Amino acid sequence: MTATPGGGGLPGPYGSGGGGANLADILERVLDKGIVIAGDIKINLLDIELLTIKLRLIVASIDKAKEMGIDWWEDDPALSTGARRAELARENTELKQRLAELEERTALEPAETKAEAKAGSNAGTTKAEAGEETRERRER
Repeated sequence: MTATPGGGGLPGPYGSGGGGANLADILERVLDKGIVIAGDIKINLLDIELLTIKLRLIVASIDKAKEMGIDWWEDDPALSTGARRAELARENTELKQRLAELEERTALEPAETKAEAKAGSNAGTTKAEAGEETRERRER
């Protein structure tokens, strides 16, 4: 008994007719249903675990991923303009608050600064006077 082409023998390659699925159909099915590939890599030395790597790969359409509750890209500022705008608005609010606090501090500081400057200038003249007295003593 010999196998004849197109008969009950081996199936032909994909896309060669006869009900075979082409790549577009396969991709459409995978994206529609989703596929998960999971694996763990563990490296042990004398029964001591040195390294564990957990790999998870999900291939699905965006709609299917959202159905599964996966939407991390929507909150990532690097991937979503809406998330980036929200982050910039938050940073802007924080900076405005810090600026207002600094302006309040500087509004209160002039009176304190003047008092410190006056005390510092008095101390400076005393040091200068003490330096002159020491120099006069050396000259004598």
